[in-house]
This record gives sequence, C-alpha cells and structure tokens, in this order.
Amino acid sequence: MHKPLKGDVGPTLVSFDAFAVTAPGLAPLVARELTTMGIVPRAVSDAGVAFDADAESLLRANLWSRMSSRVLVRLATFEARDFATLEKLATRMSWGRVLAPGSLARLRVTCRKSRLYHSDAVAERIARGIERSIKGARVEAHSPDEEDADVATAAQLIVVRFDHDQCTISADSSGELLHRRGWRQAIAKAPLRETLAAAMLTACEWTGEVPLVDPFCGSGTIGIEAALIARNIAPGLHRTFALEQWPGHDAVEATRVRADARAAMRPSNGVHIVLTDRDAGACEATQANAERAGVLDDIAIAQQPLSETDLAAIGEAGLVLTNPPYGLRVSDGADLRSLFARMGDVLRAGGKGWRLAMLVPDKQLSAQLRIPMDTRLRTSNGGIAVTVEMTRAKGTR
Repeated sequence: MHKPLKGDVGPTLVSFDAFAVTAPGLAPLVARELTTMGIVPRAVSDAGVAFDADAESLLRANLWSRMSSRVLVRLATFEARDFATLEKLATRMSWGRVLAPGSLARLRVTCRKSRLYHSDAVAERIARGIERSIKGARVEAHSPDEEDADVATAAQLIVVRFDHDQCTISADSSGELLHRRGWRQAIAKAPLRETLAAAMLTACEWTGEVPLVDPFCGSGTIGIEAALIARNIAPGLHRTFALEQWPGHDAVEATRVRADARAAMRPSNGVHIVLTDRDAGACEATQANAERAGVLDDIAIAQQPLSETDLAAIGEAGLVLTNPPYGLRVSDGADLRSLFARMGDVLRAGGKGWRLAMLVPDKQLSAQLRIPMDTRLRTSNGGIAVTVEMTRAKGTR
C-alpha cells in the first residue's frame, strides 16, 4: 500500500506550503526579508526558505521579495517506486488548485537516486494525471533546464522532483523568474541579475542614508535597485504573477495589495545615487531602464572612466558598490590588476568616510586594492562562484 499524499488537498483550502527559491547563499537574507513582511519562515536551507502562506501573503511574497528567484507552492509529496503508482497518485492530486479547465501546463522534472530515474517517462505519467483531472488541460514537452523558465510563457510551470523515491510536486506561483521586474529591457555586457544586486545592497546594509556610487554601472542594475529600496517601491509592482491565473484567485484582494504597495512608496529623500561607466551604450541603457523603473530623477548618470570618479565631491561618506570587469566575464584587454589598484586609489582619495564593496570571483584581484576587505556574501553569478567583498569600517580590525 502506498503512503498517502501529503499536501493533497482540495481547492478550497486557503493555506499554502510555500518555498522561496534562492540563489546560493541568499536564503538567510530572504528569510529576514520575509520576516519584515510579517511572514514567518518555517525552515531555511541552501536552496531557499520554506514558509506557510495564505493567498494574500503568497501574493505579497512575490510582490515584495527583492532577492527570491521564484516562489513555489507544494502540491503533494508521496513515495512512488513504479510508474503505475506514480500515474495513479498524479491523477488523484487536486490540480484544480492551480490549473483551470483548458489550462496549459509545463513540466520540469528532475530525478535523483530513485527507481524512477527517467525524467521524460516521469513527465509523461504526470502529464496524464493532469489531463485526466482537468478538462481540456494540455501539457507542454518536458524540459529539465531551469533557464527555460527564464523565458516568458503563458504555461503554468509544474516542478517535479524525485529524490530517493520521494516525489515532490510543486506549482510555480511567480511565472517569470522574479528578477524580471519589467523595467530592464536595455542590457549592457555581462548583466547582473536584479535579485543579486538587491542581495549585494542588503549584505552591505545600504538603506539609502548615505550616497551610493557604481563606477561600472553597466545597465544600471545596482543603482536602480538602490533607488527602489530607498523609495520603498515594491520590485514586482509593475508585473503579474502566475498565481493570478489560478482558480479562486481574488482579483479584488490583489488590487488592494497593490494599492497598499503604491501607498507605501516614499518620495525621494535626495540621497545621491551616482552611476557612471566609460561606455556610452551602458549609460544610455541605464537611463532607459531607470526611466522605465520610475526612478530616473533619483539617480545621476555620467559617462566617464573610473579615474574621473571624485567621491569627495559627492559627500564626506558613502558606499561604492559595483560589479567590476573581470577576466571570466569581460575580455577587453584591460590590465585588471591595474584597474583594481586604481579603484583603491579612488577610494582613498574620497576620504575616511567612504567604503567599497564589490562582486569578485578571485580575491587576488581585490587584493590589488591594498585595503582590508571582509566577505559579506558568497553566491554565484552566471554560474561563476563569487563573493561580495567589503572594506572594513574605519577603526575596526
């Protein structure tokens, strides 16, 4: 006899077993972020943060999370060691919670150390369960690639994970990955995801009280995220989420949640956010993105090389936060060691009140600054292991 399905509940239940998926190293930051929303994390792991949510808090988590990649809702967990059991249990599931008649679903299946190890065959049985349960439902071809979900699609993503014969089936409540805020359409070389930019700002404890400078702004991601934080603008305010297509979704409540978010926006406090880049195309991309994000008036953009950065002219204290060029990401023939050494000179010229934080794949590069640095965050960027390094506050060891 098979074990009962955990989480296999009817569509009228308003509670969700939710999981905020994060990039490596970001889960503790997201746990604190959820707490500030009034959502109590249930468990924190390397992959993300588990929490219980009702429909309203699930929407708020999607709307307000600056650092989560997506928010999943667990539909069922059960043991299956043969395809007959898998198909039977998949047919029993309450797919009506997330799929309406005529819906299009898309499966992403991974199998690890299980008797059912063939992901395409698993997807075939899950698809049959969906199509038998939901009238007119269709299921797209299975793709195991996480990045396929980075493409806009009307299909509801269903995530199936087999691990030691335990099958966990979840529905994606987000739709497009949450770093897609909707404002970044102009992209410079080696773009930084918005979620990582927000994590860098959070790890460095920047709250909008001191100036922020990014001398390698690219498409402006760090500075625009900083402006959104300073003005308390919800990162998902201008986009929709997959959960808004679910049966039983309360559109009136969603309108109220978004209205609350708009009411929580703050006017500009006048803090200096200065974004520069030597590349004219990058500056143009930054301006276009900032305008779409509604924060163009909150930032200053200038085309100039690093050597022309005058921190002292901006203020007595502040934070230089950047994703500088490095050999694995951009190859333009520049002497990176000299570039990093010059950055150290710029910081020292700014005065004792200035600190520097940056994303680096190799501490030998940050050593060229000749300034003590501490690691604030370990994560990955474009599949490359990176750290956020930050200079120590004056007077600390």
